[in-house]
Amino acid sequence: MPQIWAGVDIGKEHHHCVVVDERGERLLSRRVLNDEPVLLELIADVLTLSEDALWAVHINHDGAALLIGLLLSHQQPMVYITGLAVHQASTAYRGQGKTDEKDMLLTGYQAPASIRRSGARRIETWLKNRKVRNAAALAETAVEAAKSQHTALPGETLAAAMVARIAKGVLALDEEIAELDTLIEDRFNEHRHAMVIRSLPGMGTLLGAEFIAATGGDLEAFGTADRLASFAGLSPVPRDSGRVSGNMRRPRRYHRGLLRAFYLSAMASLRTCPASQAYYGASRVSGV
Repeated sequence: MPQIWAGVDIGKEHHHCVVVDERGERLLSRRVLNDEPVLLELIADVLTLSEDALWAVHINHDGAALLIGLLLSHQQPMVYITGLAVHQASTAYRGQGKTDEKDMLLTGYQAPASIRRSGARRIETWLKNRKVRNAAALAETAVEAAKSQHTALPGETLAAAMVARIAKGVLALDEEIAELDTLIEDRFNEHRHAMVIRSLPGMGTLLGAEFIAATGGDLEAFGTADRLASFAGLSPVPRDSGRVSGNMRRPRRYHRGLLRAFYLSAMASLRTCPASQAYYGASRVSGV
């Protein structure tokens, strides 16, 4: 029978470890980062209390993988407690609220070892060639994280291959989106009203294309600006009844795609258009 029990509540970024002895007295309670040096320090501190320890976790994958790998490498006995068992045990603590103590990049570089071998400069160059923003900071962060983990986890190679495949798929999708944006821009520029639409504050190529698609490209069909605003849901509609007049409400039927184009263009204009910034500032002061 072990002398102490170390229960660990597993999280994505942090874990919480509580150690009790055979009398149920708490010997240690600590929130730790899911990082190899920190976890190694935790293991050493627990073994300082007693070398006859039994570890317990309620998750055996994902965020627990590093801790489990370190415990196995240190030949520590460990048990897995199901979520149902944890829930049943927690009924003894009802009314206390849920607490941790109660419950106890790339396509080319995925594993810590490959990141360490490559180094920050090579990874930075690799990222810059693929037009990744903040390449230097990202490369440095990845290398620092890799240097802190030297334990190879089970399934690490397979997981790295899966990450590479998914990342390549995402990059290919980004290329397809860029090609599609180019086609939309070329088609939009062929429209006779393209220059006028692009002159509107915040109305770029893609929003301009959405505007043309929503209106059919022929503004003469609306007759007046008020009708266009009503079609987009930007103007209130009367809800008069009997002697009650002037009762206005938000329309229920309108073109949501056109409203979206107007809304996004208005938000974008606040960054570049002085007139829009002044109108927005005045509206906030007046409480509108």
